[in-house]
Amino acid sequence: MKKKLISVLLMTVLAVTMAAGCGGGSRDNNENTAEGENATDQNQQGDSGNADAEDDGLIKEASGSVYYLNFKPEQAEQWKDLAQEYSDETDVLVTIETAASGTYESTLKSEMAKSEAPTLFQVNGPAGLASWKDYCYDLKDSAVYKNLKSDDFALISDDGQVQGVAYVIETYGLIYNRDIIEDYCEMEGAKIKDVSEINSFAKLKEVADDMQAKKDKLGIKGVFASAGMDSSSDWRFKTHLANMPIYFEYQDDNVDTTEAIKGTYLDAYKNIWDLYITDSTVEPTMISGMTGEDAAAEFAMGEAVFYQNGTWAYNDITGNDVEDDDMGILPIYIGVGDEENQGLCTGSENYWCVNKNASQEDIDATLDFLAWVITSDRGRETFCNEMGFVTPFSTFTDEYQPENPLVAAANKYIDDGKTSIPWVFSTIPSEGWKNGVGSALLEYAQGTGDWNKVKSAFVDGWASEYSAVNQ
Repeated sequence: MKKKLISVLLMTVLAVTMAAGCGGGSRDNNENTAEGENATDQNQQGDSGNADAEDDGLIKEASGSVYYLNFKPEQAEQWKDLAQEYSDETDVLVTIETAASGTYESTLKSEMAKSEAPTLFQVNGPAGLASWKDYCYDLKDSAVYKNLKSDDFALISDDGQVQGVAYVIETYGLIYNRDIIEDYCEMEGAKIKDVSEINSFAKLKEVADDMQAKKDKLGIKGVFASAGMDSSSDWRFKTHLANMPIYFEYQDDNVDTTEAIKGTYLDAYKNIWDLYITDSTVEPTMISGMTGEDAAAEFAMGEAVFYQNGTWAYNDITGNDVEDDDMGILPIYIGVGDEENQGLCTGSENYWCVNKNASQEDIDATLDFLAWVITSDRGRETFCNEMGFVTPFSTFTDEYQPENPLVAAANKYIDDGKTSIPWVFSTIPSEGWKNGVGSALLEYAQGTGDWNKVKSAFVDGWASEYSAVNQ
């Protein structure tokens, strides 16, 4: 399996993709990416083809049906609407179901055991693919693969089979409220005169500590939105934040995966976690009950200055107290590497896979549906303007650019030549590892466990989970 880190080529392609693509829609969560509702959504439809797509020769008539197990709860309604429109045009039955937040892997296992299993599912990268590679249809002749801007966005086996195709490219960092920061900069004794001066962990901590001390004067509850550790939020820290020490260790060792992480930068991981839970809107003992929705609301209502999340979070925070012009995003600095030239965390953990065990009619119907999604006007408009996705497909031309200030800010980091941090967390050995780290982080924050438990979950947990998954 090709497990390449995002290379110079990827950065070049990504710059083009993000400039011409559309703005970010979720997150983690599979974590994989940000997740929202705790319910399973179902929608059944049929369809008959889109003129634009048919003109491209990408869609053939299909007699089968489609069953998509969607990973992203925050886009469940859009998928239902999109599938309904497809059904209005065709006679193909499409079923959309959405796994509850944090349950995708277990839901997929359950659904795959049924006689009517998903024809379309997703994995979060090479590590996720390991469990499902025997279910993956070769997509090398499909429209979704032929329209990829680069093979860096595909999961390709050693024998050349295209087992998965990324359908969204996302970026995350520290979203900030420029208006509050400007108010702070005008205060006597402020540690910066402009947000651009925050270009290292040391400066971030200096500013955050000072702002926390002045939170009443600034009219905020805390500097950082609450680091909620329920399943709708904990992926931000056990996966997205954990990406930072993993990435820098990989850089040191010149590897793109490992069977035994060393934990070289766990002290840096501790420093940023301490900052999040100390200069916060809530006490550390409260984070077990805080949700992703709570954090988004705190930021959206101007109660917090910083909010670790990605471009996909825009739809959750726009239209409230924070104006679009006041939304910015900073890299997640942890005090490691060339921080002045560090960019945002950019990548994908959302790869479409087609179930090769489905009937050929259902496989064909599924491939036709995907072709329609990425080539039709309605599909592209939904991806860009409703789901807010930046995609790696060449079919998403300039007119499919969303209005998302976080995407614009992410593009600027690339235009300025900053070094993007790839999403190496796709190499995390299992969901069990993430859960172990998340539990240890929570215990540490609550004072019921020490940092050694986090180290053990991070290092020992990696070795044991890697062994279990790869035995």
